[in-house]
Amino acid sequence: MCLSIPAKVISVDGNSARVSVGGMLVNIGMHLVDDVHVGDYVLVHTGFALQKISEEEALETIELIRQLEKAGEEEKPKDP
Repeated sequence: MCLSIPAKVISVDGNSARVSVGGMLVNIGMHLVDDVHVGDYVLVHTGFALQKISEEEALETIELIRQLEKAGEEEKPKDP
């Protein structure tokens, strides 16, 4: 199973783009996706955009990831 992360497109330059992933700026390949513009959301896996997604789907997925992260931290054993 692969995990792809939603990212917001900040700039596009040919077959590459700069995206924001959780506030971190990352350069990715755009070889697999057409018609992507600044402000769009894409799913990113191993440095490549896999597909374009709606802003609603991206924000919902980001929120689910945050909830999983929070739940994981609550399960960590506390230091004595």
